Amino acid sequence: MASWLQTPPGRYLLEWEQARLDAVVVDLFGFHALQLGLPELAGLQANRMPHRWLALDRTERYSKTALTGPGLALFCEFDALPFESASLDLVVLPHALELASDPHQLLREAERVLRPEGRLVILGLNPASSWGLRQNLGRNLPGRPKPFLPQDGEFMAYWRLRDWLRLLSFEVEAAQFGCYRPPLRSEAWLARWSWIEPIGARWWPVLGAVYFIQAVKRVHGMRLVGLEKSRKPVRGAAPAVAVQSHHHAGHHARHHTQQHKEQGS
Repeated sequence: MASWLQTPPGRYLLEWEQARLDAVVVDLFGFHALQLGLPELAGLQANRMPHRWLALDRTERYSKTALTGPGLALFCEFDALPFESASLDLVVLPHALELASDPHQLLREAERVLRPEGRLVILGLNPASSWGLRQNLGRNLPGRPKPFLPQDGEFMAYWRLRDWLRLLSFEVEAAQFGCYRPPLRSEAWLARWSWIEPIGARWWPVLGAVYFIQAVKRVHGMRLVGLEKSRKPVRGAAPAVAVQSHHHAGHHARHHTQQHKEQGS
């Protein structure tokens, strides 16, 4: 994946992903943010959380220039993250699921470390795109040219991933597809096809080469508890009326006592 990202289509993909991430994470607030893998993409550079980490697979080799992004780099197993449960506010997965040996476990681990109402951002290659079709032709048919995309990992269908997120109590807040240009290796030819971007986004949006998903971790019952707390001050307003009534009652009692004294005298 790292070497492919240096090719013209790889740089084209990174440019779209970087712009989309910068626009989204800048408005996500909290204290702790984590990006899993792909140091070529500075997924947290626009985020303002005070504690940011870039988690890297210890089996991979990385250049020093790839580790110059914001935050601290740490080496760990992605399916056993060194963070306490419900301790992170943001987790970014740039192509981490499709490169994972067990994407289910990685997604469960991301859910574990996220606090309630924490955000999850996922980027993945779309198998239903022209790039995905070109990849399958290069893999499966004899006599075809080599695959267009990296051969590491497996593509994950967009709707399948949404089903996984729903089972883990995630709610998808935003989703977007991008990169509608054909699977071309030349930078010049990719530039010639730039006109297709707005057309693809309007007429066949789910056929972009890459998808972006932003989801929030929901915890059942949290809204009900918050609703009960919001109702308490309303019920607590009753003593104010009682105090006022007590004042009138005391005045009436003093007046009644004064009348008894006058009658007695």
